[in-house]
Amino acid sequence: MQLIRIAFAFIIIIHGLIHMMGFMRAFKLATISRLSQTVSKAAGVLWLFTALLFVTASVIFLIKKEWWWFFTVPAVLLSQILIIFYWRDARFGTIANVIILVSTMVGFGRWQFNTMVKKELRTYNIVMDPEENILTHEMIDTLPPIVQKWLHRANVIDREMIQTVYLKQTGNMRTSPGSRWIPFTAEQWFKTYAPGFIWTADVKAAPGIYLQGRDKYENGEGHMLIKLLSLFAIADESGVETDQGSMLRYLAEIIWFPSVAVSDYIRWEQAGPGTAKAIMTCGDITASGLFKFNAEGDIISFEAMRYYTVGNGATLEKWIIQTDPGGYREFNGVRIPASGTVTWRLEDGDYTWLKLEIKEICYNGM
Repeated sequence: MQLIRIAFAFIIIIHGLIHMMGFMRAFKLATISRLSQTVSKAAGVLWLFTALLFVTASVIFLIKKEWWWFFTVPAVLLSQILIIFYWRDARFGTIANVIILVSTMVGFGRWQFNTMVKKELRTYNIVMDPEENILTHEMIDTLPPIVQKWLHRANVIDREMIQTVYLKQTGNMRTSPGSRWIPFTAEQWFKTYAPGFIWTADVKAAPGIYLQGRDKYENGEGHMLIKLLSLFAIADESGVETDQGSMLRYLAEIIWFPSVAVSDYIRWEQAGPGTAKAIMTCGDITASGLFKFNAEGDIISFEAMRYYTVGNGATLEKWIIQTDPGGYREFNGVRIPASGTVTWRLEDGDYTWLKLEIKEICYNGM
């Protein structure tokens, strides 16, 4: 990917410097035999200005500022106007302009997508419990014994309740059963007092081809948006099925912030040896799933019936998160499963579509 970035920046720089020929021709600074048409001084200034726009854009692109496209749009526009006026000598510059314009559209799409996420995060209503509660032994007395054992194992007793979470993930995913694995990186923000999350991901589908995704859950409503090259929506899902799925995702992911298990919106029931059922309610929607634990109190899996979308419809299918027994780590003193897989148990067989690992996690802004 870095090689592609450098190659594209090189194209912009070279294309920009070629525009200097028009400036030098206009002001007779050099003899350029390849230019047969007369260039006025006014046009020469425009050739110079266009060159500066391209070179500036390439520098901003190389230092990875998302607004580099702001300079290529007027540069390509001015360049093509000049090329049309000096078509006989400059017509081949159209090829470079087309390449740059297509890449500029992708750059604009990424900037627009990331700006949307930043705006959502700015308006993300982080409601904090006015009392900075400590999770005590008394607060977990009514929970199933295996859940109590888990909370002790996770090192969250006698510590401040977790109200906000920020984490970074890496991993691999598949877009359909049998398809190849593709790498992704992701960031996620949680709030727990009023449950919600925002998850963003970059998926490297192929050299020069990527997907951007944003999954959101707030006020009991979910919304999943996935765009190809940050431009073309290939998934834009909302509605009751998405709300239920987003709630289940939040419920499953409390394994990363265990103290939320005592929240008013989660109810627990013993469901057998080493198994507890969690029921979450938000507004008019209720979702539930089974947490399974090993003898030491570590969570080994979460199972629930979640809507699986294929084609134009959605059906309830078993959705399973399995933790890696050897992947437990401590972050800020909290012991959590830092790696695992996500699988759909379909009629045609299991479809494991996600493998992830937590690389970094921060609680309560720490």
